[in-house]
Amino acid sequence: MTPEPVVDVRGLRMEYSGRTVLDDIDLRIDRGEVVALLGPNGAGKTTTIEILEGFRQRVGGEVSVLGENPERAGDAWRAKVGVVLQSWRDHGRWRVGQLLQQFGAMYEPYATSDRPGPYPAAELLELVGLAAHRDAQVRSLSGGQRRRLDVAIGIVGRPELLFLDEPTSGFDPVARHEFHELIHRLSDFDETTVLLTTHDLAEAEKIAGRILILDGGRIVANGSAAELAGEVAGASEITWREDGVRHVHSAADPVPFVRELLDRPGTDITELQVRAQTLEETYLAMVARSEAVPVGDPQGEVQTA
Repeated sequence: MTPEPVVDVRGLRMEYSGRTVLDDIDLRIDRGEVVALLGPNGAGKTTTIEILEGFRQRVGGEVSVLGENPERAGDAWRAKVGVVLQSWRDHGRWRVGQLLQQFGAMYEPYATSDRPGPYPAAELLELVGLAAHRDAQVRSLSGGQRRRLDVAIGIVGRPELLFLDEPTSGFDPVARHEFHELIHRLSDFDETTVLLTTHDLAEAEKIAGRILILDGGRIVANGSAAELAGEVAGASEITWREDGVRHVHSAADPVPFVRELLDRPGTDITELQVRAQTLEETYLAMVARSEAVPVGDPQGEVQTA
């Protein structure tokens, strides 16, 4: 039997003042998936996330999250959902460890034999790299440390589904790497399902197994970074030195060209490199393609899982 999806959306529609913001969106996310939702400002990403979180009512369509309609779900459902918003929560006078203990206590009534209770504060502080700041007041933390605290609050209840909105804003490279490792751990070992929005395309490519591109209220692309790159048939860039002279060539399929290049008699080929199309280039091509297709044109529709 096919397992029940964590997120199941069919025909989702949303309007503001008569303007269509989300137009007939279908979406399925399975347990343990890490999915990145990308799109230009105003594409409908925040609205989609707020509907899935149960914070906003939709105009039409069916939405099931963890087996329930998020608009009517109760506290037991909310205990299974973690949310990390863009702005950090203002609890300036609290000490870090005490704040996490306080939030953790809210999840204890929902622990069951199949569902463990919240993270102990000490373990959670180790996970997010704040162990040395357990007794510090929140207002004394740096911006990056406050962001780590946001993440800690979002996962304190061991959520089955985690929503992340620009999660690494303010992180330095080390903190960003540690955060990526944490997401992989949650997904791989706890089977936590993660849906994140980000403008950092390199981050999306690094941690997400699947990428959705939302533009004009529609999902215009759905797949892994490699699958999306293949869909737009972007050319790879091939560079090499031939008898000391540098050359550059583009090819949709670089393999035949490289073979022909290496088979040339009497030439000295060095510094051969093949660079595949980046996610950023794929993203720009996808958005440009969707904007070029008039609304209602079936060639502009993309089937989603």
